Amino acid sequence: MVRVFLLLFAISLFGACSSDTSDGGSSSATSGAKKVFVYNQINSITSLDPAFAKSQNNIWGVDHLFNGLVRLDEQLNIQPAIAKSWEISEDGKTYTFKLRDDVFFHDHSLFEGGKGRKVVAQDVVNSFNRIIDKKINSPGSWLFKGKVANNAFTATDDYTFVMKLNEAFRPMLGILTMQYCSIIPQEIVDKLGKEFRNNPVGTGPFKFKKWIEGQALFLTKNENYFESVPKVDAVKVEFMSDRKTAFLEMMKGKIDFMSGLESSIANELLTPTGELNPAKKDQLQLLKAPYLNTEYLGINLKQNATNPLMKKKVRQALNYGFDRAQMLKTLRNNIGKPADAGFTPRGLPSYSTSATPGYHYNPDKARQLLKEAGYPNGKGLPEIELLTNKDYLDLCTFITRQWEDLGVKVKIELMESATLRQQMTKGNADFFRASWIADYPDAESFFTVFYSKNPAPPRYTRFENAKFDQLYEQALQENDDAKRHDLYHQMDRILIEEAPVIFLFYDETALFVQKDVSGISKNAINLLDLRKVEK
Repeated sequence: MVRVFLLLFAISLFGACSSDTSDGGSSSATSGAKKVFVYNQINSITSLDPAFAKSQNNIWGVDHLFNGLVRLDEQLNIQPAIAKSWEISEDGKTYTFKLRDDVFFHDHSLFEGGKGRKVVAQDVVNSFNRIIDKKINSPGSWLFKGKVANNAFTATDDYTFVMKLNEAFRPMLGILTMQYCSIIPQEIVDKLGKEFRNNPVGTGPFKFKKWIEGQALFLTKNENYFESVPKVDAVKVEFMSDRKTAFLEMMKGKIDFMSGLESSIANELLTPTGELNPAKKDQLQLLKAPYLNTEYLGINLKQNATNPLMKKKVRQALNYGFDRAQMLKTLRNNIGKPADAGFTPRGLPSYSTSATPGYHYNPDKARQLLKEAGYPNGKGLPEIELLTNKDYLDLCTFITRQWEDLGVKVKIELMESATLRQQMTKGNADFFRASWIADYPDAESFFTVFYSKNPAPPRYTRFENAKFDQLYEQALQENDDAKRHDLYHQMDRILIEEAPVIFLFYDETALFVQKDVSGISKNAINLLDLRKVEK
């Protein structure tokens, strides 16, 4: 009954949802049928308020509906959005943005005359102040915490916005591309209160139509969008939690796009080398791109001296002691790349295998290091316990079996994800599986995991290194990209040498798209940009 209801509801909202050509040859455009782009999200949206755009499910919805001052392109370069230009003071503390004068909020009954008004600089002030307002309790409040003082945001005129930082922080422009920083109309928020979460009003390429929580979200194109009007008439977001079910719906042609996959359908969609299964090429496209996520095994370096993982050579031996490429081929159909150049993942401009050569499979080198650490062929090495959740059991099993060939015995202990994270935070996990996904497209987001002044999270390893800290603080002040990247490379080389983690792999996105869809962009933050999509 739910499916029937949703279908009827979608038709009532959008009209006929087919973009197929009829037998008589008339296209959907000439027959008046609406072009609706349909995609599935495994996790349901919990809020469409940008202040709560914490998880990918919320981020995608917010991104369709809102804009920030700046945005990212496919190569993660920062591009204008509501701001047409900006200047950063020489000391890196003052950012001055010039706004476009042709950006309007979506029409809404709460605006005067029902027509959306023009966006001005005071809207930016209100939007940013709202993020740090303790009464709002936005999970994005960390964006500006410790970085700005009182009255840091000002509008000097209708189209000039100024932001002042306490200290220079080079990644700030990247932070402003996050959906938390979307621009909202304060008067609408004031009138709706908490109901803004399910009645959002933004400036984005699509306008809110209807949200049936846990079932579907419906959006329509913004005819007044300040850039090119979207090519599709509407967007429907399904919320099917089972990927297998979503896959079956996609093969029936009912879904246009799906992100990610699980082991139960991996072999149906992919070859062992990570290419699209030839049997599916007539219907689907596979788009792969680096994803700013580094997977690793973390080591708590604040444990007692009897723990063998406190010895650097043991940690280095474990890094040399397993075949990352074979692991990815066997268990992930080659989705992902071996972590062979430190903690900074592929997809970031500072990533460099030549500047930061990391670990490769070398069992002879691993045995030599174990011998130098006092454990020849693993003799005298106590059993090590590795904590993980069930989703990574296969990866951990693969790694530990290869370590057994070196004489290293590792016991895998399964935990619920929440329990494991709690143990990592408290410092009770000696050895654990973890990952770090970028909040913004700058390597600083990854190095914050090891900066000694940070708590856990993110510094679950309790790593401390004075030289690393010095380089980290220097990089925050450096405005020259080449010089900053050189500092990042030095930091990664320290991490490779000290090995506070076992580097596993850099993740990739796997996007499956119907053959008749074009204009889907690939990007390393896995953001679904529908501005140029066509059916």
